[in-house]
Amino acid sequence: MMERKLSEDYEEVPCDSANAVVEGCRLPVLMRSGAEYQMAEILSIKELAAMREYYVHFLDFNKRLDEWVDEKRLDPSKVFFPKKISPSRPSSPVAGDVPTLPLLATTSSTPSLNKKKKQGQKRPYDEIDRSSSQPPTPAPSPGPATPITLIKEEIPDLLSGGPATPAGQGAATTAGPRTTGSLMMHSNDDVVTRMKNIEMIELGKHRIKPWYFAPYPQELVHLPCIYICEFCLKYRKSAKALERHLLKCKLRHPPGNEIYRKNNISVFEIDGRKNKQYSQNLCLLAKLFLDHKTLYYDTDPFLFYVMTQLDNRGFHLVGYFSKEKESSEDYNVACILTLPPYQRKGFGKLLIEFSYELSKFEGKLGSPEKPLSDLGLLSYRSYWSHTILGILFTHKASGDQERPQITINEICELTSMKKEDVISTLQTLGVISYYKGGFVIVLTPEMGKNHEKSSRLTKIDPKHLHWTPKDWSKRAKW
Repeated sequence: MMERKLSEDYEEVPCDSANAVVEGCRLPVLMRSGAEYQMAEILSIKELAAMREYYVHFLDFNKRLDEWVDEKRLDPSKVFFPKKISPSRPSSPVAGDVPTLPLLATTSSTPSLNKKKKQGQKRPYDEIDRSSSQPPTPAPSPGPATPITLIKEEIPDLLSGGPATPAGQGAATTAGPRTTGSLMMHSNDDVVTRMKNIEMIELGKHRIKPWYFAPYPQELVHLPCIYICEFCLKYRKSAKALERHLLKCKLRHPPGNEIYRKNNISVFEIDGRKNKQYSQNLCLLAKLFLDHKTLYYDTDPFLFYVMTQLDNRGFHLVGYFSKEKESSEDYNVACILTLPPYQRKGFGKLLIEFSYELSKFEGKLGSPEKPLSDLGLLSYRSYWSHTILGILFTHKASGDQERPQITINEICELTSMKKEDVISTLQTLGVISYYKGGFVIVLTPEMGKNHEKSSRLTKIDPKHLHWTPKDWSKRAKW
């Protein structure tokens, strides 16, 4: 697909030097790890005193890996020019001569790059799951495996007379992580919003390098660091300005109601209408780490659930999720984020678990709003898998039943998950099979051991959740 796209919309032109490269070109660029060259698109070029720098987007990787590179990391021997430029003899560009080019979608692999690759070099995968196919569905086997029967009528989407359809191929399944470029659902993004514009932020004791563009005021964009109050989330130009702000800022926790506290973990519910300034600042901060997030100013229709860690200085922001006050699709999460310093520590799954506890209090089935970011989807898949396996491993046979029986609807009622999320998770796990005219789930001892290893010590305790759902349909329309 990518090779066809390049051949149709791009023309390969041999170049002697990187000076011939213009914005919109695609060529091999050495990744930061130095492991190998990957095809990248030149989004912007800036002239420095003695050299040029190029802002590149690696086509097969998430946009958070985009960066400025120097000429030494470019391979000009294989340059693809957009046919709209179509130079017969490319020359150094002059400012203002290059038109704005439509951005091309990249949905598959890039052409193979044999030049400058070393034996044994590997693609840096980071935390992104790049598997395009799901694990094969295992057949029920005798021995130590534990089969659980499913009622056929509960999974009509899988009734094909054969093995279950792999996740990602049916309408009811969840799409896999996007590994190509932006997660935005708009085809007309301009080059400005595709480029990271903030170099660094300081939030409390953490200095964090942003991943994506965020519409902070223009006067802050070119500063080496933006200083953000970790309690009210207001931004300042300098450490001195932040110091003066902290003398006047009275907040030591997010505004709103504290609805959960256990040990040092607290969750605050914030109304986007009543606390508009804080909610907008929170969304603006989140935009630095969420590429698909577009709305940050209209916070009235949303509730924000902010998770914090408590110490002797106050309540420190860990992450949050938002949800619509009224959702026609019964989404229990509109946007979810764990800040980078707290990632890979279980807080993401804790936020997800908290959203489902709220759904249980409401007596509804919930699901996150799609599309999820790549890391968001990985977190949800992990949570769904662990929760569903926990139910299956503890489910016992009742009465005279030879083996345990459970239905998809029963799993949904126990977890507050939507049916399509349960089905796609079972398919992704590869535990569901069509066997002798019915569907069975086959669990192996190995799965049980892995499930025990992945069990989290910290979980949401519903006894510490003090919250009453509001019927927003009966209240004023925000």
